Amino acid sequence: MISLRAPRSTRRAAVAALLTFLFSGLTACTAAGLAGPAKNGAGSPSPSRSAARALAARPRPTGPRPPLPAPAALVPFTGAGSGGWHPAGRLVDGMPAVYEATLVPPGAVLGAGIAWMDTKLLSARLYSGSISPGGLGYKFTAPVLPDAAATLVAAFNGGFKMADAHGGYYTEGRLIDPLVTGDASVVIYASGAVTVGAWGSDVGMTGNVVAVRQNLVPLVAGGRPTTLAASTDWHAWGNTCGLKSCAASVPGIDHQWRSGLGVTADGALVYAVGPALDPLQLAQLLVRAGVVRGMELDINPGWPVFAAYRPATPNGLAAPSNGTKLLATHLGAATFFQQSYARDFITMSARPLPGGRTS
Repeated sequence: MISLRAPRSTRRAAVAALLTFLFSGLTACTAAGLAGPAKNGAGSPSPSRSAARALAARPRPTGPRPPLPAPAALVPFTGAGSGGWHPAGRLVDGMPAVYEATLVPPGAVLGAGIAWMDTKLLSARLYSGSISPGGLGYKFTAPVLPDAAATLVAAFNGGFKMADAHGGYYTEGRLIDPLVTGDASVVIYASGAVTVGAWGSDVGMTGNVVAVRQNLVPLVAGGRPTTLAASTDWHAWGNTCGLKSCAASVPGIDHQWRSGLGVTADGALVYAVGPALDPLQLAQLLVRAGVVRGMELDINPGWPVFAAYRPATPNGLAAPSNGTKLLATHLGAATFFQQSYARDFITMSARPLPGGRTS
């Protein structure tokens, strides 16, 4: 105990020594926590060590916004494919905001593409078209204009035409089609935040919702494929084309080009697409990437596409010339810059800093 009767210089020295001791102990505890626990008796790293390695694979943040933890490597379903991620698209705060990987789903030969998006660094926007959801007069519609291209990182397809989506559509203060309770929904908020869930239970209408795009019912719930996703009723997930082209009979085959979207427990957005998927395989891909709630987006060869853009300069304009496709889809990086494109799609752009600036 420090005596209050001691000389002032003595009291100051004692307080300084005490603070030094406390700071040293706190530093040691923090270092031990960051280092993680030692390997277990079997010599294999603990889960916390695995998470630390995943974080170490991502560059340290250089800006004011903390990113989500980098995605851990995907465990292959079979011996084929590594499941490793690679960055794609422009950097945000000097860091990758999009990672891509390929993975062969169970029972398949062809690989599927998976894109992981950091929703701490990216903001979402729904673009609407005259075919889906239908109508005209949308502020956000193709093509992506230069002011939006200045921050664009990635873009991907929306869902079915509304007659086939069996759900609703809300955007720009307009209810285009009534929202259906229980339907799978991608919901975008005024801040640019985005999530996926069942309407009326996981998500619902609030004052800061700016867009809702529904498409069928949930494909993934509670981190598992839904019962319908695992059933043999693949027709419930949309009419497909025949084996060779969409000119063939409909419905055609169960294994067809399919795309899906989901959200992880920590809020990352995950997109998956593949050339020969049934609904269960699409759900399994999303779950393997950590999705807890997911939905099917558009299907068949002509519609799925995910593109990431990386201009030559940090503040350069995204354009078809600097875009890359996640997978060899029919549509490509130029799709969202074509005025004639009349389908809905979602863009992911660098989130503005306070004051409206971007990194």
